[in-house]
Amino acid sequence: MSIPVREWAHSVIIRGAGRAFSAGYDITPRDRTVEEPEPDASGYKPAYRRGTSFDDDAWRMEESQRLRMVIFDMHKPVIAQIHGYCLAGGTDIALLCDMIVSTDDCIIGFPPARSMGALPNNMWLYNVGPQWAKRLLLSGDTVTGSDAAKIGLVLKAVPADKLELEVEGIADRFAMIDTELLTANKRILNVGLELMGARTLQRLAAENDARAHLAPSVREFSQRAREDGLKAALNWRDGKFGDGMARVEGAEVRDEEGRLI
Repeated sequence: MSIPVREWAHSVIIRGAGRAFSAGYDITPRDRTVEEPEPDASGYKPAYRRGTSFDDDAWRMEESQRLRMVIFDMHKPVIAQIHGYCLAGGTDIALLCDMIVSTDDCIIGFPPARSMGALPNNMWLYNVGPQWAKRLLLSGDTVTGSDAAKIGLVLKAVPADKLELEVEGIADRFAMIDTELLTANKRILNVGLELMGARTLQRLAAENDARAHLAPSVREFSQRAREDGLKAALNWRDGKFGDGMARVEGAEVRDEEGRLI
Protein backbone atom coordinates (compact mmCIF):
# COMPACT_ATOMS: atom_id res chain seq x y z
CA MET A 1 0.00 0.00 0.00
CA SER A 2 1.40 3.41 -0.94
CA ILE A 3 1.70 6.09 1.72
CA PRO A 4 0.42 9.60 0.83
CA VAL A 5 3.20 12.15 0.41
CA ARG A 6 1.77 14.31 3.17
CA GLU A 7 2.33 11.44 5.61
CA TRP A 8 6.03 10.86 5.00
CA ALA A 9 7.46 14.13 3.66
CA HIS A 10 8.54 16.19 6.66
CA SER A 11 10.46 19.01 4.96
CA VAL A 12 11.69 20.29 1.61
CA ILE A 13 15.22 21.38 0.66
CA ILE A 14 15.75 23.75 -2.26
CA ARG A 15 19.29 23.92 -3.64
CA GLY A 16 21.01 24.80 -6.89
CA ALA A 17 22.97 22.50 -9.18
CA GLY A 18 26.40 23.50 -10.40
CA ARG A 19 28.47 26.38 -9.07
CA ALA A 20 25.66 28.54 -7.69
CA PHE A 21 22.25 28.46 -6.05
CA SER A 22 20.96 31.00 -8.57
CA ALA A 23 22.34 34.05 -10.38
CA GLY A 24 18.79 35.31 -10.99
CA TYR A 25 16.31 35.50 -13.81
CA ASP A 26 17.19 35.01 -17.46
CA ILE A 27 17.65 38.62 -18.66
CA THR A 28 18.96 37.77 -22.12
CA PRO A 29 17.91 40.60 -24.49
CA ARG A 30 15.07 39.72 -26.83
CA ASP A 31 13.26 41.33 -29.72
CA ARG A 32 9.95 42.69 -28.44
CA THR A 33 8.48 42.51 -31.96
CA VAL A 34 8.73 38.73 -31.90
CA GLU A 35 5.88 36.66 -30.52
CA GLU A 36 6.36 35.50 -26.95
CA PRO A 37 8.21 32.17 -27.03
CA GLU A 38 6.41 29.02 -26.04
CA PRO A 39 7.79 27.08 -23.06
CA ASP A 40 9.94 24.06 -23.84
CA ALA A 41 9.20 20.51 -22.67
CA SER A 42 10.22 21.41 -19.10
CA GLY A 43 7.98 24.48 -19.01
CA TYR A 44 10.92 26.93 -19.23
CA LYS A 45 10.50 30.28 -21.00
CA PRO A 46 13.66 32.21 -21.98
CA ALA A 47 12.47 35.59 -20.68
CA TYR A 48 11.07 36.37 -17.24
CA ARG A 49 9.11 39.49 -18.20
CA ARG A 50 7.56 40.76 -21.41
CA GLY A 51 4.88 43.27 -20.44
CA THR A 52 4.09 45.92 -23.03
CA SER A 53 2.18 48.21 -20.65
CA PHE A 54 2.20 48.95 -16.95
CA ASP A 55 -0.93 46.88 -16.35
CA ASP A 56 0.35 43.92 -18.37
CA ASP A 57 3.73 44.08 -16.65
CA ALA A 58 2.10 44.22 -13.20
CA TRP A 59 -0.14 41.26 -14.06
CA ARG A 60 2.84 39.18 -15.18
CA MET A 61 4.85 40.04 -12.07
CA GLU A 62 1.87 39.09 -9.90
CA GLU A 63 1.46 35.82 -11.80
CA SER A 64 5.11 34.91 -11.13
CA GLN A 65 4.73 35.89 -7.50
CA ARG A 66 1.74 33.59 -7.02
CA LEU A 67 3.94 30.69 -8.11
CA ARG A 68 6.73 31.65 -5.70
CA MET A 69 4.34 32.07 -2.77
CA VAL A 70 3.75 28.31 -2.87
CA ILE A 71 7.01 28.05 -0.91
CA PHE A 72 5.68 30.33 1.82
CA ASP A 73 2.28 28.62 1.94
CA MET A 74 3.50 25.02 1.74
CA HIS A 75 2.50 22.95 4.75
CA LYS A 76 6.07 21.69 5.15
CA PRO A 77 9.19 23.49 6.40
CA VAL A 78 11.31 24.61 3.43
CA ILE A 79 15.08 25.06 3.76
CA ALA A 80 17.12 26.95 1.17
CA GLN A 81 20.63 25.51 0.82
CA ILE A 82 22.66 28.17 -0.95
CA HIS A 83 26.21 28.25 -2.27
CA GLY A 84 28.15 30.24 -4.84
CA TYR A 85 25.80 33.07 -5.80
CA CYS A 86 22.30 33.85 -4.61
CA LEU A 87 21.43 36.98 -6.56
CA ALA A 88 18.37 38.84 -7.79
CA GLY A 89 15.62 36.30 -8.56
CA GLY A 90 17.56 33.74 -6.55
CA THR A 91 16.86 35.77 -3.43
CA ASP A 92 13.17 35.93 -4.39
CA ILE A 93 13.12 32.14 -3.99
CA ALA A 94 15.45 31.78 -1.01
CA LEU A 95 13.81 34.42 1.18
CA LEU A 96 10.39 32.81 0.86
CA CYS A 97 11.83 29.66 2.41
CA ASP A 98 11.43 29.13 6.14
CA MET A 99 15.17 29.27 6.70
CA ILE A 100 18.35 29.70 4.69
CA VAL A 101 21.67 27.98 5.32
CA SER A 102 24.59 29.22 3.22
CA THR A 103 28.28 28.73 2.73
CA ASP A 104 30.55 31.28 4.39
CA ASP A 105 31.69 32.62 1.01
CA CYS A 106 28.31 32.69 -0.74
CA ILE A 107 27.51 36.08 -2.35
CA ILE A 108 23.98 37.30 -1.65
CA GLY A 109 22.24 40.42 -2.94
CA PHE A 110 19.99 42.15 -5.46
CA PRO A 111 22.20 44.10 -7.91
CA PRO A 112 19.32 44.69 -10.39
CA ALA A 113 18.02 47.31 -7.92
CA ARG A 114 20.72 49.57 -9.42
CA SER A 115 19.09 49.89 -12.81
CA MET A 116 16.43 47.29 -13.53
CA GLY A 117 13.55 47.83 -11.12
CA ALA A 118 12.54 47.06 -7.54
CA LEU A 119 12.20 43.75 -5.74
CA PRO A 120 9.14 41.87 -7.05
CA ASN A 121 8.72 40.32 -3.63
CA ASN A 122 10.33 41.44 -0.44
CA MET A 123 10.98 39.42 2.70
CA TRP A 124 14.24 41.27 3.39
CA LEU A 125 12.55 43.69 5.77
CA TYR A 126 11.30 40.85 7.99
CA ASN A 127 14.71 39.18 8.16
CA VAL A 128 17.17 42.06 8.57
CA GLY A 129 15.06 45.07 9.61
CA PRO A 130 14.64 48.39 7.82
CA GLN A 131 18.19 49.75 8.05
CA TRP A 132 20.04 46.79 6.55
CA ALA A 133 17.25 46.25 4.02
CA LYS A 134 17.72 49.83 2.85
CA ARG A 135 21.52 49.64 2.95
CA LEU A 136 21.56 46.64 0.62
CA LEU A 137 18.56 47.29 -1.59
CA LEU A 138 19.09 51.00 -2.21
CA SER A 139 22.66 50.29 -3.39
CA GLY A 140 22.32 46.83 -4.88
CA ASP A 141 25.40 45.82 -2.90
CA THR A 142 25.98 42.22 -1.84
CA VAL A 143 27.18 40.50 1.33
CA THR A 144 28.97 37.24 1.99
CA GLY A 145 27.19 34.36 3.62
CA SER A 146 29.10 34.88 6.86
CA ASP A 147 28.04 38.54 7.00
CA ALA A 148 24.48 37.61 6.02
CA ALA A 149 24.30 35.37 9.09
CA LYS A 150 25.31 38.29 11.33
CA ILE A 151 22.32 40.39 10.25
CA GLY A 152 19.75 37.56 10.03
CA LEU A 153 19.54 37.40 6.26
CA VAL A 154 20.39 33.70 6.57
CA LEU A 155 19.97 31.37 9.53
CA LYS A 156 23.65 30.48 9.55
CA ALA A 157 26.70 30.18 7.33
CA VAL A 158 29.06 27.21 7.35
CA PRO A 159 32.14 26.05 5.42
CA ALA A 160 31.29 24.72 1.95
CA ASP A 161 32.24 21.15 2.82
CA LYS A 162 29.79 21.21 5.75
CA LEU A 163 26.82 22.78 3.97
CA GLU A 164 24.94 19.67 2.90
CA LEU A 165 25.56 17.96 6.23
CA GLU A 166 24.25 21.02 8.09
CA VAL A 167 21.07 21.24 6.05
CA GLU A 168 20.42 17.50 6.18
CA GLY A 169 20.94 17.64 9.95
CA ILE A 170 18.18 20.23 10.32
CA ALA A 171 15.90 18.20 8.05
CA ASP A 172 16.64 15.12 10.18
CA ARG A 173 15.49 17.01 13.27
CA PHE A 174 12.22 17.87 11.53
CA ALA A 175 11.80 14.23 10.49
CA MET A 176 11.39 13.29 14.15
CA ILE A 177 8.31 15.53 14.49
CA ASP A 178 4.72 14.63 13.60
CA THR A 179 4.00 16.20 10.18
CA GLU A 180 0.76 17.72 11.43
CA LEU A 181 2.63 19.46 14.25
CA LEU A 182 5.20 20.77 11.78
CA THR A 183 2.34 22.18 9.72
CA ALA A 184 0.66 23.78 12.72
CA ASN A 185 3.85 25.39 14.00
CA LYS A 186 4.94 26.72 10.60
CA ARG A 187 1.47 28.07 9.98
CA ILE A 188 1.20 30.08 13.20
CA LEU A 189 4.61 31.66 12.62
CA ASN A 190 3.60 32.60 9.09
CA VAL A 191 0.32 34.02 10.37
CA GLY A 192 2.44 36.19 12.65
CA LEU A 193 4.33 37.48 9.60
CA GLU A 194 1.04 38.08 7.84
CA LEU A 195 -0.22 40.11 10.80
CA MET A 196 2.91 42.24 10.32
CA GLY A 197 1.88 42.78 6.72
CA ALA A 198 4.17 40.27 5.00
CA ARG A 199 1.63 38.91 2.52
CA THR A 200 0.26 42.34 1.65
CA LEU A 201 3.80 43.63 1.14
CA GLN A 202 4.53 40.84 -1.34
CA ARG A 203 1.40 41.75 -3.29
CA LEU A 204 2.38 45.42 -3.36
CA ALA A 205 6.00 44.61 -4.22
CA ALA A 206 5.00 42.97 -7.51
CA GLU A 207 3.05 46.04 -8.59
CA ASN A 208 5.79 48.33 -7.31
CA ASP A 209 8.32 46.51 -9.47
CA ALA A 210 6.17 47.17 -12.54
CA ARG A 211 6.15 50.85 -11.55
CA ALA A 212 9.93 50.82 -11.13
CA HIS A 213 10.28 49.37 -14.65
CA LEU A 214 9.19 52.80 -15.93
CA ALA A 215 12.41 54.42 -14.64
CA PRO A 216 14.78 55.85 -17.30
CA SER A 217 17.67 53.64 -16.16
CA VAL A 218 15.61 50.52 -16.89
CA ARG A 219 15.11 51.61 -20.50
CA GLU A 220 18.80 52.49 -20.80
CA PHE A 221 19.90 49.11 -19.47
CA SER A 222 17.59 47.31 -21.90
CA GLN A 223 18.82 49.41 -24.82
CA ARG A 224 22.47 48.79 -23.95
CA ALA A 225 21.82 45.07 -23.61
CA ARG A 226 20.15 44.91 -27.02
CA GLU A 227 22.76 47.03 -28.79
CA ASP A 228 26.01 46.14 -27.00
CA GLY A 229 25.21 42.81 -25.40
CA LEU A 230 24.30 41.72 -21.89
CA LYS A 231 27.90 41.70 -20.61
CA ALA A 232 28.40 45.34 -21.60
CA ALA A 233 25.09 46.33 -19.99
CA LEU A 234 26.01 44.59 -16.74
CA ASN A 235 29.40 46.34 -16.74
CA TRP A 236 27.61 49.67 -17.21
CA ARG A 237 25.34 48.80 -14.29
CA ASP A 238 27.90 47.39 -11.86
CA GLY A 239 31.34 48.66 -12.90
CA LYS A 240 31.22 51.89 -10.92
CA PHE A 241 30.42 49.97 -7.72
CA GLY A 242 33.83 48.25 -7.60
CA ASP A 243 33.48 44.85 -5.97
CA GLY A 244 29.86 45.69 -5.09
CA MET A 245 30.27 44.37 -1.56
CA ALA A 246 28.98 45.76 1.73
CA ARG A 247 30.74 45.12 5.03
CA VAL A 248 28.66 44.37 8.11
CA GLU A 249 31.27 45.03 10.79
CA GLY A 250 33.92 47.74 10.63
CA ALA A 251 34.52 50.65 8.28
CA GLU A 252 34.00 50.27 4.54
CA VAL A 253 37.40 51.49 3.40
CA ARG A 254 37.89 51.05 -0.35
CA ASP A 255 40.76 51.24 -2.80
CA GLU A 256 40.76 53.35 -5.96
CA GLU A 257 38.81 50.68 -7.82
CA GLY A 258 36.06 50.62 -5.20
CA ARG A 259 37.08 47.32 -3.63
CA LEU A 260 36.85 46.79 0.11
CA ILE A 261 40.21 46.86 1.87
